[in-house]
Amino acid sequence: MRRGLIAGGLLWVSLAAAAAPLLGSAAACRRYGGMPDTAAMAQGWVPGGRFIMGADDAYPEEAPAREVTVAGFWMDRQEVSNAQFARFVRATGYRTLAERGLDVRRYPAVPARLRQPGSMVFIMPTRLAPDQVNWWHFVPGANWRQPEGPGSSWRGRENHPVVHIAREDATAYARWAGRSLPTEAEFEYAARGGADSRFPWGDSLQRQGRQMANTWQGPFPFKNNTEDGFAATAPVGCFAANGYGLFDLIGNVWEWTADDWSTPLRGATAQPALNLEDALSLQARGRQLGTIKGGSFLCSPLYCQRYRPSARHAQELSLGSSHIGFRTVSHAPGPAGP
Repeated sequence: MRRGLIAGGLLWVSLAAAAAPLLGSAAACRRYGGMPDTAAMAQGWVPGGRFIMGADDAYPEEAPAREVTVAGFWMDRQEVSNAQFARFVRATGYRTLAERGLDVRRYPAVPARLRQPGSMVFIMPTRLAPDQVNWWHFVPGANWRQPEGPGSSWRGRENHPVVHIAREDATAYARWAGRSLPTEAEFEYAARGGADSRFPWGDSLQRQGRQMANTWQGPFPFKNNTEDGFAATAPVGCFAANGYGLFDLIGNVWEWTADDWSTPLRGATAQPALNLEDALSLQARGRQLGTIKGGSFLCSPLYCQRYRPSARHAQELSLGSSHIGFRTVSHAPGPAGP
């Protein structure tokens, strides 16, 4: 058995037994750092090199495809987990932006109700409202400790990626750890895993009939068939590593990069990754945008195909959600040669 979390409860999904551990199995999920029983924050080495960043045959904001050179760096093998973030909070007393709310001096144009502590939570709708994206809701009191809002808890999800993280929260953690957030180029280079294919494992989202990342299967946003075993976030490290030994750079949760949002192709527009309600428009939030990468468990072939390495999206710097997390990098010398 393995477990996927959904707002308001737990979803259990049974899997057929197999001789070797299945992707997403409990054994695979316990294998890597960031679990409650270890303080390890393991990183993998990503050797530098040249690659083609972006794409000319996908969403407009990904173009133009261009050659980029990246120096070698170390990257967290998985997203920062709740257990890791809790250690940071215990050590520093840090409170996230979702816990504090927005300072009126920094965000004078934001309505008062949107400055209160809280964050965006995905709630599966029963029907679509005309001309409105109605599956995102600003929930007062939602934060990393209470992912679905008051009454919910991160306990029992220690090995899941921490969510409801604004970029300043991710940056604070990275500084505490003596690290930084990856640049957009570093993230994309690492996500490719050294492969030239559409995904690190090939050109299809599936491999031999198996889902290779935590994304959405089924008619979005009404039903997730959970063919990958998870209705929401999966524990870190549940799916196969890429060629650099890194996990979940595709799917599971969107991840912050260090870069502000920009569009290299003239005419490409910045749209919020969350498709916010009108009251939470970019204008209302001050139009301070960063770049997130990787896609999430909400990305579907029918709605958001941004689980590809070249995909990117704008995100409000001041606003987290139930599918945005992060990981860190460091720029120490690489491993010694043979």
